[in-house]
Amino acid sequence: MPLSTTAEPPRADPPLIVSIGDPAGVGPETIVQAWEQRHAIGLPPFAVACDAAALRAVWAGPVATISDLDDAARHYRHALPVLDVGSMGDSRPGRPTADGARLAFAALEAGVDLTVGGGASALVTGPVNKAALAAIGYRWPGQTEFVAERAGVSPEDAVMMLAGPSVRTVPVTIHVPLREVPARLTTALIVQRGRVTAEALRRDLGLRDPRLAVTGLNPHAGERGRLGDEEETVVRPAVEQLRAMGIDATGPLPADSLFAPHIRGRYDAMVCMYHDQALIPIKALDFDSGVNMTLGLPIVRTSPDHGTAFDIAGRGEARPDAMIAAIRMAALCAAHRRRPS
Repeated sequence: MPLSTTAEPPRADPPLIVSIGDPAGVGPETIVQAWEQRHAIGLPPFAVACDAAALRAVWAGPVATISDLDDAARHYRHALPVLDVGSMGDSRPGRPTADGARLAFAALEAGVDLTVGGGASALVTGPVNKAALAAIGYRWPGQTEFVAERAGVSPEDAVMMLAGPSVRTVPVTIHVPLREVPARLTTALIVQRGRVTAEALRRDLGLRDPRLAVTGLNPHAGERGRLGDEEETVVRPAVEQLRAMGIDATGPLPADSLFAPHIRGRYDAMVCMYHDQALIPIKALDFDSGVNMTLGLPIVRTSPDHGTAFDIAGRGEARPDAMIAAIRMAALCAAHRRRPS
């Protein structure tokens, strides 16, 4: 089954909400470019949680400030709807400030609350700078952990999936030093990641019998213990448990050949053992159209799979492809969730 996120999804109702991210980054530029292309590519109505000044700093197009998300669809055809959530202060493109970080947090908070409360059909989060957020007292490691907590889900139960037109990957361990991965990798953790992934592929993407590939940890999947025994002691038992749950899981498979075109097409998602094993393929194959999806939540949350890119912000170099893909994916998943079981 093709992995493309470019086919036009059914219209989402109510509108989506997009949190601006750090206003000094490329979020504002990519959002306004997405709106400019709305008719040509069939983007569903969305509003931006931000300070309108963040958009006007990089764009001279029409903005409609709204106080209620219900008004977004009415303005969307002729102006970009903006839900005012605070001030960016003296933040400018490429120059992050504490005020900009506070706006990013306010926008995220408003977006989550609207989506959890049902006022928005899905949440798309713009890129933030974690160091800038930490400097203003933000206590969560990233946006995912905050979204999970507000949605009533333990951060450990939220699963990150990177999705693009060519491949979908799920890292089992994420932001940990490589030397710590073997100790943190457990059969139970692999099973949890695989189970949540399979459930999300069914519920959010409409795949009735999703096929999971599970990678090994070591080169060549350990070569039957010659290059490590984690495949036999940790990974294979996880695959067996997933299969006992009725999930079509295969592995452990060598990661060095799994992503070849004639092999990756056999699977709907790849469950990978550590960060780079999952992130390198998505960024090599779908760098400009990769979407970061948070699975296991009662709401739909997506994000473009790139950072703030302060170095190019405001220069007209930022591409909107990943933001467009994140909006489209959010709308598609929300539409699948609304369908009767």
